[in-house]
Amino acid sequence: MAGASGAYVALMRPKNLVLAGATVPLGAYFASLEATGSFPLWPVVLHTLAVLFFTGAGNAMNDIKDAEIDRTAHPHRPLPSGTISVADAKRFTALLWSLSVGAHIAGLVLIDPGLEMALSTAGIYVLAVVLMVTYDHGPATKNRGLLGNIVISLLVGAVILYGASSVGGLMTPLVWWIFGVVFLTNLAREMVKDCMDMEADVGSRTTLPMSMGKEKVRMLAYVLLMGALVCLYMPFWLGPLRFGELVYQTPAILLLITLNGPLYKGQDALVAGRIRLAMLAGLLSFILALQA
Repeated sequence: MAGASGAYVALMRPKNLVLAGATVPLGAYFASLEATGSFPLWPVVLHTLAVLFFTGAGNAMNDIKDAEIDRTAHPHRPLPSGTISVADAKRFTALLWSLSVGAHIAGLVLIDPGLEMALSTAGIYVLAVVLMVTYDHGPATKNRGLLGNIVISLLVGAVILYGASSVGGLMTPLVWWIFGVVFLTNLAREMVKDCMDMEADVGSRTTLPMSMGKEKVRMLAYVLLMGALVCLYMPFWLGPLRFGELVYQTPAILLLITLNGPLYKGQDALVAGRIRLAMLAGLLSFILALQA
């Protein structure tokens, strides 16, 4: 039983859940800095749960779709390893979607938002659902190279907008700069992951490395990471953060600028892991800077 439970957790990809779960309250926190009144804790908790279940459902859908591919690329995952059947995975995915929608609606009801706030929060959620479903099904954007990378990165970045919108702070400039950081770093990570999986993807997907070559894609990924650093820098130049507080971002900056060597050597797995770590470090460093 314990093994099966662990397999269901693995199907949700817990490492991705950590970033998603942290980003919603961070988005709400960044957006609420200039607001008056108390922080709406329980609505934010419910919207965080909505994103956790949403992300888990999306990851499970992706594994169901890629079950045959993963027999070669990721044989240790629950479906290709036979730990969970495809039928059970589909039922689990339906449960996660139900929990996500329920938590989203409960969060809106609990905070009793105005019409504009409710529409923006619900709009982001619905758009994310459309992007997630069409990633694997319908147009299947995951099979369209760069477009698929952009869709996934929009989904990751939209989480912080969702958190900000849930407290009525969608138009806060700081939130959009952080969205830029998250979007660009994740886009670079998706490109690097496609380099890592290129051989396994042959015959099932058309990815950017297949058309451009791994070396060019890695170079482009590094350019995107430098663009993310620009977005990271802007709140310290334009405000609301002071320029001297940029020192708190040293770990994230170093993690990103030192990736040129591993990228040149083709160490794609190492690079993908460091990019995710840099995203987490950057988000946490924004909190430290705001508390200084």
